[in-house]
Amino acid sequence: MKQGILAIWNDVRPGQEAAFDAWFQSEHLLERLGVPGFLFVRRHEALSGAPKYFNFYIVESPDVLTSKPYLERLDNPTPMTKQIMSEAFINMNRTVCHRTPRRGSFSGAFAVTVRFNDAPDMAKVTSLADELVKDTKIAGCELWTAVDTAGAPVSAEEKLRGGDKKIKACLVVDTLRKGEAETLAQRLAKQFSDAEVGIYAVLCERGSGLGA
Repeated sequence: MKQGILAIWNDVRPGQEAAFDAWFQSEHLLERLGVPGFLFVRRHEALSGAPKYFNFYIVESPDVLTSKPYLERLDNPTPMTKQIMSEAFINMNRTVCHRTPRRGSFSGAFAVTVRFNDAPDMAKVTSLADELVKDTKIAGCELWTAVDTAGAPVSAEEKLRGGDKKIKACLVVDTLRKGEAETLAQRLAKQFSDAEVGIYAVLCERGSGLGA
C-alpha cells in the first residue's frame, strides 16, 4: 500500500509562539513518532504565504491515521496538548492524504507548497512534477491527494481547536535556496491562480527520511 501523509498548516495566536515551540519540540513530535506506523516528520515556518506554520508526517499507509493507537492518542490529549490546542492553534488546516512516489533524491532547505482546495487536473500536476525535478535547483517534489474521511468522528483534539479545514491535493517542491523557492512560487501562483501558494523554510525533521 502507498504511504500516507498527514499534512498540517496552522497559525498561532500572538503571544503563544514560545509555548507552541516548546510543546512541539519537547513533547508532540516524539509522541507522534511513537505511534506505530509513523515514519517521519518535518516542521516549517513561512517566508511568504499563510498559514505561518506547516508540518507533515509520513506514515506507512493512510490507514495508520485511523488506527486504534492513533485515535486513542487523539482522544486522550496530554495536559500540554489540551492547552496548546485550545489556546495557541488558529486557522488549522489538516488533511489525511495519499502520497505519490517522491521525485528527486534529496531534501531541500525550502519548500514551496501549492494547496488545492478543489480537485486539480492531476495529469497536469503530475507532468509538472516530472518536469520540475529535471532542474538541479530542485531537490525533490511530491504530490499528495486527500483521502475521503467523510463520516469519520471528530477527535477530542479537533474539538479543542474548533474544527479543521481540508485540502483536496497539494504539490510540495523542495528547493536548495531561498531565491529559487521565490522564483518557483511566483511561477506556480500564476499557473494555478485558484490555489494557495506558500514558501516555507525547514525548521527541523526527524525519522527514517523522505525516500518513498
